[in-house]
Amino acid sequence: MTTETANRPYANLGKTCGTQDHDHDLIHFLSNRLDTLWRCDQCIANAEGDAQLQAFWRDIKKQEIANVERARELVKQHVEKNCF
Repeated sequence: MTTETANRPYANLGKTCGTQDHDHDLIHFLSNRLDTLWRCDQCIANAEGDAQLQAFWRDIKKQEIANVERARELVKQHVEKNCF
C-alpha cells in the first residue's frame, strides 16, 4: 500500500453500487432491525427478576416487529417496481 493510498482509505468507497442509495438504506435498516429483534428474547431473559426492564424489552420487541414488517413491505414494493 502506498502512502497516498493509506492517506485516503475510503476514496473509492461507493464508486460501484448495486442499487440506489435509498434502496440500500432500506435493506441496511431492515438488517439492523432484524438483528435487534433477534436479540430481544435474550434481553428479556437477561432481565429476569426485573419486571420493569423486561417490560421495556417486550415493548422494544413489539416496536421492532412493526418496524420489520413495514420495512419488508417497502422492500416488496420496491422489488415489484424493479428497483433492485
